[in-house]
Amino acid sequence: MAHTVSNPNARLSARLIPAGAMVPFILVTSLFFLWAMPNNLNDVLIRQFMKSFEVSRFQAGLVQSAFYFGYFLLAAPAALLMRRFGYKSGIIAGLALMGCGCFLFWPAALIGRYSFFLGALFVIASGLSFLETAANPFIAQLGDPEDSARRLNIAQAFNPLGAITGALIGTRFIFSGIELKPDQVAAMQAAHTYAPYLRAETLRVVTPYLAIGTIVFALALVIWRVPFPAVAVESIEGVPGKGGYLELLRYPHYLTAIAAQFMYVGAQVGTWSYFIQYVQDSVHRPEKIAGYFLTGTLAAFGIGRFASAALMRFIHPGKLMGIYSIANICLLAVGVLHPGWIGLWAIFLSSFFMSVMFPTIFALGLEGLAENTKIASSLLVMAIIGGAVLTPLMGIISQKTGSIALAYLVPLGGYIFVLAYAFWGCNLRPRLHARA
Repeated sequence: MAHTVSNPNARLSARLIPAGAMVPFILVTSLFFLWAMPNNLNDVLIRQFMKSFEVSRFQAGLVQSAFYFGYFLLAAPAALLMRRFGYKSGIIAGLALMGCGCFLFWPAALIGRYSFFLGALFVIASGLSFLETAANPFIAQLGDPEDSARRLNIAQAFNPLGAITGALIGTRFIFSGIELKPDQVAAMQAAHTYAPYLRAETLRVVTPYLAIGTIVFALALVIWRVPFPAVAVESIEGVPGKGGYLELLRYPHYLTAIAAQFMYVGAQVGTWSYFIQYVQDSVHRPEKIAGYFLTGTLAAFGIGRFASAALMRFIHPGKLMGIYSIANICLLAVGVLHPGWIGLWAIFLSSFFMSVMFPTIFALGLEGLAENTKIASSLLVMAIIGGAVLTPLMGIISQKTGSIALAYLVPLGGYIFVLAYAFWGCNLRPRLHARA
């Protein structure tokens, strides 16, 4: 006879995380923490590479382009692998790629070529593409479908904790705090000490990435040894090849989710990538202080994730996301129109309200896709390429206008699109078609 759970809290827990799935849930949730570190170390790398390789804002923005093209190109192969071998295989493959990319920072630093670092970042992002393609749908489907958005927001709440850790590591161990004025550069060049200084600045990035790579390989070993449950969709599929990309054209709520995810990720990545520069340009604080401001806005992002997961017990995820989108449109408008302390704090607070968007778009986009879920998740991960497209666009606007504040019009536009998805796109119904 089945045991009946009488405690309401126990019933709620059973809906969120089924019996016997807690250990896999914790391990997969740890991935959200882990992949956030290299994601947000990029924000520090952009500033560091502008110094150590003497590149422009646009060229430094290519850090995000290399990173998010890795996401884009590897998401579909990741989905195909998981259709054949399951989510666990995708997670292990992703961790292996991520660890290799982190270790490639050592030879890249020894060679001293900017392009080699971009290659290492591409490999890291390729691994993260596998991890996100696997982890997001695995968590969303690990329990009652009605609670998928809330379950994914709970898991994603650990992502900003990793982001904060990454920003702190970068600020503490990568930034030297040495910012040379033009006359100091000229003096060092005359004394032939400028090139060794740049090389020392480049080498500062190596140790954090070697440490992360070691942790990644250790976690891959643990996950390899732990059995994973088959989630609902894997049980439904029966055979590996069922479902197809053309089937996804029937779901307008999913197609608009891809566009919303593209715009949201571009807005998020662009906001954080140039936040250090915004602080330095608008209130004239040194890079380390700017780095701590970045850490603070990431903390606001984390608070927003936990708060959103709680609020979703009472407010529909789509409606909550729409309200947050309106808040961010207003905050970014202040950041554009009033650069300075007022604009800085407005952009700082925008991280709280962007917190709900990625997991909610992901979960709402996957609703009702059944056997198409794995391949559908790969396209949602590919939409992360928005970070590669919109971030350099912000760099171009900043260079052309001489204003980093005006560049924040780009993420503002992204939140307008997310607003449209929250109140309209996620409510579109599937198109019916005749079957033979």
